[in-house]
Amino acid sequence: MTEAVRFTKRYGDVAEAKADGVTYTPRALADFVAGRIVASADLPSGRPARVLDPAVGHGELLLALLSQLEGPVEVYGYETDPEALTEARQRLAAARPGAVLNLRLGSFLDHVLDDHAGGLFGSAEPYDMIIANPPYVRTQIMGADRARQLAQQFGLTGRVDLYHAFLLGMATVLAPDGAAGFIVSNRFMTTKGGASARAGMVDGLRLREVYDLGDTKLFDAAVLPAVIIACGKAAEPTTPSFASIYQSKAEPTHTATDPLAALGREGVAELPDGRAFQVHHGTLDNGGTPAGVWRLASEGVESWLATVEANTWGTFRDIGKIRVGIKTCADKVFLPKTWDRELELHRPLTTHHTARRFRPEPPNRQVLYPHHTVDGKKQAVDLAQFPASRAYLEEHRATLEGRSYVIEAGRQWYEIWVPQNPADWPAPKLVFRDISEQPTFWMDLERTVVNGDCYWLTGNEDLLWLALGVANSTFIERFYDRRFNNKLYAGRRRFITQYVELFPLPDPESDAAQQIVAACRDLYAAIDGGPQPEAERHVDQMVWAAFGLPVEEV
Repeated sequence: MTEAVRFTKRYGDVAEAKADGVTYTPRALADFVAGRIVASADLPSGRPARVLDPAVGHGELLLALLSQLEGPVEVYGYETDPEALTEARQRLAAARPGAVLNLRLGSFLDHVLDDHAGGLFGSAEPYDMIIANPPYVRTQIMGADRARQLAQQFGLTGRVDLYHAFLLGMATVLAPDGAAGFIVSNRFMTTKGGASARAGMVDGLRLREVYDLGDTKLFDAAVLPAVIIACGKAAEPTTPSFASIYQSKAEPTHTATDPLAALGREGVAELPDGRAFQVHHGTLDNGGTPAGVWRLASEGVESWLATVEANTWGTFRDIGKIRVGIKTCADKVFLPKTWDRELELHRPLTTHHTARRFRPEPPNRQVLYPHHTVDGKKQAVDLAQFPASRAYLEEHRATLEGRSYVIEAGRQWYEIWVPQNPADWPAPKLVFRDISEQPTFWMDLERTVVNGDCYWLTGNEDLLWLALGVANSTFIERFYDRRFNNKLYAGRRRFITQYVELFPLPDPESDAAQQIVAACRDLYAAIDGGPQPEAERHVDQMVWAAFGLPVEEV
């Protein structure tokens, strides 16, 4: 699948050597997907089955599918790399001499866009089976014009990824009683950027099975894959099954030969290489909304979440708006690692380098921050009042004026591009890192400016202390996994706005909540003298109890 190579050559946004999106499918995974397609397919009688791979690569997916099919078959495919296509044609011809091969050098999406109504290969006949591992290529690589064209054709919104268009393009050419299997990034199931593609698949197909393959490392590339099995619209609607598998430190309950074999059972499976994986089975829940986040639902998970909901007063979103830190678009000028002089406009800076649970390390960086608030409105300062800062900025004027978009926006040449609200910095703030294995939230009482490598929230101080305890608990780790179903490698999670704003809060007037607030304040003060594991454990236990749940090992 080398659609991405064509985009890197056409637009030149990245080096060809990077070849973003080119990730060939391991045979074990190809066999798994092919098997699930065949199990779901209602193959025609009296004519050859029509099979499509829209990004053929070296033919591994088609070989896997053909090995599980009997009878006559017509094979269709697209590939943008001529060498890969030649190899695929040779391999397929050798493996299935009687198959009719219709393999074309070119882009599947070009033909969907150019000949959408008339079908592909000059035929209006849809395909009985589709198997695909579409390329992962972001807007900035494929080019804005191409991304806009794909977005308009397929109704995509937000940050367009090439495989979103592939998924919807394939849905338009699958036979009503056909079956398809897609290998995608599991981010597709939970990100805002994947919402329109999720909606298109829910509306255009009958979803059957979803497998979140998590951190199984089935690919050499750093992609966490998922497999989607779907049928055409003629199939009877059913609730799709959902299975997930992620590496675990829990005690194994059984053994398996590999991650795909482990999917057949619930619990923790130990592999021959010593790794252990937790497998969960349930059904797909998207909140009843076609564009909704896909997550695994089961009787146990739903009961657990219902208990949380019954003990939830509000969410972090009710405290205030979660924001990302400042973005200068000229960090070497505004926040170098070291300064050779003192400036009037220096402000202490919070970055992820000082991150620590509950209380951060003391700030060790400074930012030149040329903004203030006048009559409740954000303004650039008058540099005439700050001669040392003005002299420094004048030294870097050419660099700063090179940010033409600042000038075009009617801003002063010396402004930070995204300064946020200067009036918020003196207030107590809840600050947190984006990616971490363990949630890392802390209270900022040092009046710092927050850098763009962190998120922050300000509002009622007692609610912030309550949120601090909840956010750093093992409860929130369990809530995150059950509510959002989205992990990265090595158990890490992404703490971004769309998730954190939905973190629950117990009733702040309750005794349990007020005890959490008091304990977090005490813990903040005590951490200055060193780690406080017992105090953290005490807060953790109180958070579980506040939501009516017993403490679980996470």
